[in-house]
Amino acid sequence: MSKTFRSWDVDQGWLLPPSVHELVPPTHLSHFVRDTVRQDLDLSAILGTYMEERGYPPYHPVMMTALLLYSYTQGVFSSRRISRSCEERVDFMAVTALQKPDFRTVNEFRRRHLAALGELFVQVLKLCRRAGLVKLGHVALDGTKIKANASKHKAMSYARMQQAEKELAELVAGWLARAEAEDEAEDQEFGSDRRGDELPEWVKDKQERLRRIRAAKQAMEKEAREASEAGETGEPSPKSQRNFTDPDSRIMKTKDGFEQAYNCQAAVDREHQIIVAVTTTQTQNDNAELVKLLAGIKVNTGRQAREISADSGYCSEENLATLARRRIRGYVATGRQRHGAHAAIDRRKKHGLRVARMKERLARGGWNSRYRLRKQTVEPVFGQIKEALGFRRFLLRGIEKVRCEWLMVCAAFDLRKLAAASS
Repeated sequence: MSKTFRSWDVDQGWLLPPSVHELVPPTHLSHFVRDTVRQDLDLSAILGTYMEERGYPPYHPVMMTALLLYSYTQGVFSSRRISRSCEERVDFMAVTALQKPDFRTVNEFRRRHLAALGELFVQVLKLCRRAGLVKLGHVALDGTKIKANASKHKAMSYARMQQAEKELAELVAGWLARAEAEDEAEDQEFGSDRRGDELPEWVKDKQERLRRIRAAKQAMEKEAREASEAGETGEPSPKSQRNFTDPDSRIMKTKDGFEQAYNCQAAVDREHQIIVAVTTTQTQNDNAELVKLLAGIKVNTGRQAREISADSGYCSEENLATLARRRIRGYVATGRQRHGAHAAIDRRKKHGLRVARMKERLARGGWNSRYRLRKQTVEPVFGQIKEALGFRRFLLRGIEKVRCEWLMVCAAFDLRKLAAASS
């Protein structure tokens, strides 16, 4: 007797098609993100831009916002992958109610409302606070380098720009003279039916490269002049570099070598690893970001952290004075500490008074120092963003767009934490 199997008829039609609520389990993250966007987020900044009644109705902005935020929680960032997921993944269908916006629509919506989408980070943070996930007892600060949407091989130093500008100018001038001579010869041979000022295709690329080099060189010289007004040298360093694809990005040292990147900062609450403040900078050093992150914590949550921990990149007399002035208990590394050893107090080295006191505080704490909470708090967050979500490179270019994109990534991260705590 043969075994009986369940029926499997791929051509069977549905008498009553299933609801989107039945596509995935009720506790699935897709339902949580969709309903949170619909019910708890203020999208007036986005909705208020749709005033025109003419034309074919666009996709609902609330649905598009939910789709983008859910996509970011899933590590799906490109508009083409988002569009494809709307056709292939039932969890995306649960968010869009089976609608399938194409990648151009997704990309245009994100481009048009990028600033407003970035501002949703603060709204998501408020939901986390309302759920009791933010205590601000201990907040850890750190930065991570995220690759820019540009190759480091498309960068050029100021010294090389000066040399290349001269070489290309001479080359293009020679080609223009050659083109003019060829035009005159062709006029004599074929008649003067051309204007005579058209440029051969082999000239255009070199001319465009010369134009870009000159623009980048002028931008670097402008930055140097502005720095000169602030008391610094007024001449760009010969080693200063500028990228032609994303001029705002910078060559930065990472654990994998030197990359074209941005320095992305986060302040993370220890209680549930909620990101409470973020910044994005073009500088390798983290030092100037401590004050900005503290200000962000106050603005975003309405109050200040009781204590913070940070690595040696944030250590300076000025930063420690800021902590003291704001009555924040600080645990800031004053230098590298060897694994398995207490932070020794080296009185032979000359330190500022506050740095010396901080060194003593960390040394007294030893293995029980609150500084050790930093690695348990902020570093896993960067690990989850880069490994679990797969966000290692920005899609957008330019410092302002990159800042908004980093805010969206952090908002999606906090949404995942909020969903986990609510389940």
